[in-house]
Amino acid sequence: MKIGKWARLLLAAAPLLVGFAGVGFLAGCGDFWQAPGTTTTTTPSTLSSGNFYVLNYATMQIAGYSIASGALAAVTGSPYTLAAAPNAIAIAPSPGGFLYVSTVAPGIYLYTVGSGGVLTLGNNAQAVSQDPAAAMQVDSTGGWLVDAFLSISGVTLDAIPITSTGVYSGAKVESVSFSITNAAVHQLAFSPDNKNVFVALGTGGTLVVPFSASSPFPAGITATTIHPAATGGSALSVAVDPSSTPRLFYIGETLASPAGDSGGLRALNYSSLGSSSLTQASGSPIASGGLAPSSILPISGGDYVYVGNGQGTTSSGNIAGFTVTNTGTSAAPAYTIAAGSTIAAGTQPSGLAEDSKGNFVLAVASGGNSDLDAYTMSSGTLTSVLTATTGTDPVQAIAVAAAP
Repeated sequence: MKIGKWARLLLAAAPLLVGFAGVGFLAGCGDFWQAPGTTTTTTPSTLSSGNFYVLNYATMQIAGYSIASGALAAVTGSPYTLAAAPNAIAIAPSPGGFLYVSTVAPGIYLYTVGSGGVLTLGNNAQAVSQDPAAAMQVDSTGGWLVDAFLSISGVTLDAIPITSTGVYSGAKVESVSFSITNAAVHQLAFSPDNKNVFVALGTGGTLVVPFSASSPFPAGITATTIHPAATGGSALSVAVDPSSTPRLFYIGETLASPAGDSGGLRALNYSSLGSSSLTQASGSPIASGGLAPSSILPISGGDYVYVGNGQGTTSSGNIAGFTVTNTGTSAAPAYTIAAGSTIAAGTQPSGLAEDSKGNFVLAVASGGNSDLDAYTMSSGTLTSVLTATTGTDPVQAIAVAAAP
């Protein structure tokens, strides 16, 4: 399949987040408190959120917020200044308390999350790892911080043992590498059952690596590589159904739309992992709603999935909603995915999160216009209720993470 005109432009013009070689430490916070930037809100005054955090690449900051009684409020001390541009963010699962930020220095730094969401730089302001992590997440036990990056060995995943205080335990880091042609690490996701790690690797496809909290990456471990659905396609995002027994996992790819050279959402049956052939939900792949499906959010209930789509470096993106239904029986489920409504978002949507109270879908856009959007949800339909800048633009908001 040929790459369409706009897809070629998007792939050629996508910004490369290039770091620098110097190693620096992260400051605890900015020199003074800064209020959120320009904000537009129509949020119902009764709705509030938990705390959430935005990574500003260009301004090298973590911006912390909550939505309180319908208004955006900055966490005390926010924005928190970094000594190097950030690459990825991860928050420990419930009850939370620890936030990790990887930087291009490189290094992964730990923050403790205090009352009101206030962040305090931990581990004596030293990196808990020197890994150049492009993507990372904490496993469901809270005992392992798993990150992914490109190395001379290929695509490398490190499982870093962490203590109950969130710092590196000093035990052996378990590591595994895979040789994958033309790989670029975009996103990493854990399955809720803690049995698999998924990594979106661009034109290298999607890597599925078995995981165990007792021995994350034992010798001789084998992984599954899921190649892009279309020739020249690129896996930009990955997510897993939030059910304790996952039903589906999702891959967002360029060129995967059955209708043409635009982005597509693939929904594959989780239970088919490890079998001779993967199976997918009825309707998959389905047009994602844009050229570049760069983020996927299955919300906590599991019946709705949202995809953030880029439409190029100058055009506004969108967020498309999808419904997931079981058209089979409880004993023999057969899942179907169908497109729902689509709503406007900022330029190049780069991250999605659901706040801990389940009231909002939060979206950030690396191209701005706007940096942050908050939407309420009703039966899979999003309504825009708040837009804001997350610093002095251009900030390049690359990721958002919600505290549990």
